[in-house]
Amino acid sequence: MAVLLPTAPATMAEATGPLDGYRQQKPVWKRCDPDSPRSYECAKIKVPLDYRKPDGKKIQLAVSRIRTSAPGKRRGVLLFNPGGPGAAGLKWPLLMKWDLPKAVQSQYDLVGFDPRGVGESTPVTCGLKPEEQGSAPRPYKPETFSKDVAWSQAVADKCRRKSGGNIQHITTRNTARDMDVVRSVLGEKNISYVGYSYGTYLGAVYSQMFPSRVDRLVLDSAVDPKRIWRGMTQIWASAAEPAFTRWTQWTAQRAATYKLGATPAEVRKSFWDLVTQANRKPIKLDGETYTGDLIRAQRDEFFTVQRAAEWVRDLKRTGDSSPAAGSRTARGAHTQSPGGDRWGNDDNNDAVFWAVTCGDTASWPRDPRQYRDDAVRDKKRYPLYGDYASNIKPCAFWPANLEPETTIGNSTKALIIQNEWDPQTPLESGTGLHRLLKGSRMLTVKGGEGHVVSFNPPRTPCADKAVSSYLTTGNLPTHDTTCQAP
Repeated sequence: MAVLLPTAPATMAEATGPLDGYRQQKPVWKRCDPDSPRSYECAKIKVPLDYRKPDGKKIQLAVSRIRTSAPGKRRGVLLFNPGGPGAAGLKWPLLMKWDLPKAVQSQYDLVGFDPRGVGESTPVTCGLKPEEQGSAPRPYKPETFSKDVAWSQAVADKCRRKSGGNIQHITTRNTARDMDVVRSVLGEKNISYVGYSYGTYLGAVYSQMFPSRVDRLVLDSAVDPKRIWRGMTQIWASAAEPAFTRWTQWTAQRAATYKLGATPAEVRKSFWDLVTQANRKPIKLDGETYTGDLIRAQRDEFFTVQRAAEWVRDLKRTGDSSPAAGSRTARGAHTQSPGGDRWGNDDNNDAVFWAVTCGDTASWPRDPRQYRDDAVRDKKRYPLYGDYASNIKPCAFWPANLEPETTIGNSTKALIIQNEWDPQTPLESGTGLHRLLKGSRMLTVKGGEGHVVSFNPPRTPCADKAVSSYLTTGNLPTHDTTCQAP
């Protein structure tokens, strides 16, 4: 067992209690790797696997930092989480150094970490074979539903057996507790934070559990805490329908270019005829073989109208002119998570994704028949993606949750940034978080497409400016605002 070396506590109030040994660690900072800048430092600290038993099993957290080059202007630390669940964050200080304005970098040490179970932070595994991996929802079909149920149960069983007892402790609440240990170990009374996608929910949970420890909070592309986590999958289906309608209107106005129809109704018919055609004879395009179900699975494409129009046009041309070679199921669709785009598709990523998604809340139905009935219902409501969103997941068979989900509702000041046409955390999700964080202000990028806004290509200057201004001055906008996408 590692010896936890004491150092001066961040506050006297933290000098007593069962977490003393963790909060008083003195990390040994070293250059992260020979090819990285010397200013990019990494260290390992210990946290309890189970915060209810701080004297029990310990796990490691990998933490990184780039200290400000202007100590006289330093305000504190700026912690990052890039999303997931399951995304590694250790390199984010290095990545953000390229994008953040100098005025922000002068005020903060940039701090990253791999959340518990991820990457270099005592990674967990479920021992999943390649064909068992991937969190993309599966289309509901009566003839394949029993296989979907078997896959869901197999994933849950393997995660329970193969994780060494760690899997139930990989939750958002425990990651928030880890963040507070990191804060204390760094000697800070509070932290500023930038969270993207799933990281917005992590930031909201931290603000609920440790409200006095929050300085400046930026939440970009937000998760609605009332929808974790099945509801965040289902909102993809409900949000995809207006996005699809918008796409049909945009494409019809450019009938001469895309030749999919001169009215929205004609464009819609072209698409559904293509789906029917591809289900009969799959279409091969750019090395991918598309069934009709796999075409439907790309519902996120329709939030970016031009890209979707080009893709559907090319599929139609290919389908009309040449036969396809081979086929694959829609299970090869874009791997996605309720908190945002997946970051890789190895077993560690899947293990953490399911651990958080299933372990954060007890609201997942346990009866497979409920998933079947919901999938049938939602395919009628939301033809593009409804059956995908409501079909069965491993959470139906997950071990019992160790604690209830976090009820979010506080007056923490926060800046919420949201694209109008975000496929992963739709606008409705962002407004849901905004309602619960009563001290927040929301900046909506009208016409903004894609997931994650600030300091992300293609750049959105109005969002970058708003985030930079808040982080440097601490002043939120006086009211919710809207700016136009470039």
